[in-house]
Amino acid sequence: MMKAIRNRLAATLLAAFSATFPAAAEVKITRAAGRVAVEIDGRAFTEFFIGPEAPKPYLHPLRAASGKVVTRAYPMAEVAGESTDHPHHRGLWFTHGDVNGVDFWATETPGPKKGRVRLKKINDLKSGRKSGWIDAAFDWAGPGGEALLEEQRRMTFHAHPTLRIIDLDITLRAPEKARLGDTKEGVLALRVASGLEEKVAKSPPNPPRRGRMVSSRSAEGEKQIWGKQAEWVDYSGEVEGEKLGIAILDHPANPRHPTNWHARGYGLFAANIFGQREFHHDPSRDGGLALEPGQTLRFRYRVVIHPGDSETAGIERMYKEYAGKPMS
Repeated sequence: MMKAIRNRLAATLLAAFSATFPAAAEVKITRAAGRVAVEIDGRAFTEFFIGPEAPKPYLHPLRAASGKVVTRAYPMAEVAGESTDHPHHRGLWFTHGDVNGVDFWATETPGPKKGRVRLKKINDLKSGRKSGWIDAAFDWAGPGGEALLEEQRRMTFHAHPTLRIIDLDITLRAPEKARLGDTKEGVLALRVASGLEEKVAKSPPNPPRRGRMVSSRSAEGEKQIWGKQAEWVDYSGEVEGEKLGIAILDHPANPRHPTNWHARGYGLFAANIFGQREFHHDPSRDGGLALEPGQTLRFRYRVVIHPGDSETAGIERMYKEYAGKPMS
């Protein structure tokens, strides 16, 4: 009798404890037709679009821990007050505007020099209590269907009560000789939501553009950051009354670290090591890079969606932790 009472009491206390302290966040990865969904703590975070209708793989939308969307909806959807320029700016993506003269960046309009990044295989999908990942292989196919580059990508999504963190580990391999040319149109990029944009001359009036772009080099705004090198850049503002930001961290093991930034006040946010001629306004420079057959190029980035701005979120501290993380 006493044992039964103790068991009921323990169950009651456990239920009360669980109600007061929710279970730790969990990452759930689920595949559907043409996409892979990512949930964190039972709430939608993003979807990875990989179907044949997608000209390149992309994550859309990206949400803060509160559920607010921090990337532009267009061209996947139209939202009042959003700009509708650059339809190739889809959520978060990784491509380049010149591979052997073929454009994998602005792929929405067909043409003789346009490529497509095609899914070859989903290698692994993993859900977990602390993290989960999507591991996939792609071909960067030229106009004739030939693979100019082969890509292996792992995106790891971390559970956290207030942050949304994505680690990207991307390796490009050249099956034949390939050259990634000098252009500002690349490589890891996302398009921020309207409330994170800086106010520029052509900004729609609503919602108000209250964005602030800062870098690890204490630079602020497009004029000081575009084309310059930095270990990280953070874009923060206000979305539906909540102060939010997105940071991209460039791992020190990346080629040509620290990366240059193709970051615009109107909302494009990209890390790009290749656009030296354009970034420096110097036609004598060549930021292109050639890969011999079988040679590889590896990129690693961390994307952090956070409340507040770079200072209150502690982006510099996060960068130091990320930079010191051992890489396999």
